[in-house]
Amino acid sequence: MDGRDARDVQDHRDVQNRREVQAEPAEQAERIVPHDGPIGAAHASVEHAGDAHAAHVADAHISALRAVSAPSRVAEPAEGISTEELALAARNHGLPLEALRYEVTPPGLHYVLVHYDIPTVGAGEVGDWTLTVRGRVRNPLSLDLATLRSFPAVTHRVTMECAGNGRARLNPRPVSQPWLVEAVGTADWTGVPLRTLLAEAGVEPDAVEAVFTGADHGVERGVEQDYQRSLPLSDATADDPEVLVAYEMNGAPLPPQHGHPVRLVVPGWYGMAHVKWLRDIALTSTPFTGFQQAVAYRYRRSADNPDDPGEPVTRIAPRALMIPPGFPDFMSRTRVVRPGPVQLEGRAWSGHAPVTKVEVSTDDGDTWTEAALDEGLKESAWAWRSWRTTWEASPGTHVLSARATDAADHTQPLDQPWNRGGFGNNLVQRIPVICLPPGD
Repeated sequence: MDGRDARDVQDHRDVQNRREVQAEPAEQAERIVPHDGPIGAAHASVEHAGDAHAAHVADAHISALRAVSAPSRVAEPAEGISTEELALAARNHGLPLEALRYEVTPPGLHYVLVHYDIPTVGAGEVGDWTLTVRGRVRNPLSLDLATLRSFPAVTHRVTMECAGNGRARLNPRPVSQPWLVEAVGTADWTGVPLRTLLAEAGVEPDAVEAVFTGADHGVERGVEQDYQRSLPLSDATADDPEVLVAYEMNGAPLPPQHGHPVRLVVPGWYGMAHVKWLRDIALTSTPFTGFQQAVAYRYRRSADNPDDPGEPVTRIAPRALMIPPGFPDFMSRTRVVRPGPVQLEGRAWSGHAPVTKVEVSTDDGDTWTEAALDEGLKESAWAWRSWRTTWEASPGTHVLSARATDAADHTQPLDQPWNRGGFGNNLVQRIPVICLPPGD
């Protein structure tokens, strides 16, 4: 375990405990102060022994967790995909790129990343499920699913992308879920605006953040935890983009892997913010410092500086993806096309501002031609847009690429800046293509 990871465990052993909101300390039971004199001394001795025992138990707990929880690392030069990465890849899945043809992604094709386990409530047992809204509010709420559904509902079409999309192409490779470019999907999410629930609860003036707790529970880098994230109150209560407490995906109840019965949807933000299996919302008067907020999802540019606090991962960088043309080789996924006009099309999105331009290259980035970009739906400003162009394919080998630019003038790079967690990658896609000789 390197110095940073050891410090991560030490810093969070008291603040990342199961079933607690770490940023807002729970009320402590009143301690009984022992009397002075021999009796008081005896009480103090017993109390000290009790504290020492508790500390010993806590240390043993942390040691046991460290034994089963690997620290973060980057792959050695020429190191292949590890068995741990294969295990993650086997239980999570991305969008098959040919499924980009669907404007709205079917739930079974939408990318999935499950940090720990799909909880029991995610398997359909919602009778005992409640969502609590508490902390710095005047009117705490406890809502069952029927009550949540009684609030006025809205539907937003939102493109969601994993923060680690593209990680597997980095060099050196951060060892984690080995995404290429497929960790994305777009769905119609139906639910209650978060700001509606917060207005019902009556947020206190000193509240600064909302902390969201999911029902999934596990251990990461030696820290036992519920999955928790927070949003600044200004983002949690914004009307554009409007954060949703969602209970439907594409007009049907959420599937277990997508957060059944209720999840958070934060348009424009990477997937780590969209807390699944949501069970608690706590308003806090201090910034949240839990593991997934202060440790895991940070841009750290140095591979060996343990003191780099990094910058938080938030909004989605612009990206265009092409539906691979022609047909593929089974192993290499190289595409095969025949000579003549070939329709090239795909999707483009950004979490910072609307996409304003998509360019296509058929010569590995030497030259670029602007593609036709669909207007997109006004009511779906945070969903991907379609683009298309025609390529006159000639016999030989080619590399096709597409890149997006948004209204804030962010564009995709040809060389990806590196960061230790492998987050926010939006390197231009490269599709190798072989065009057959005429007559084949």
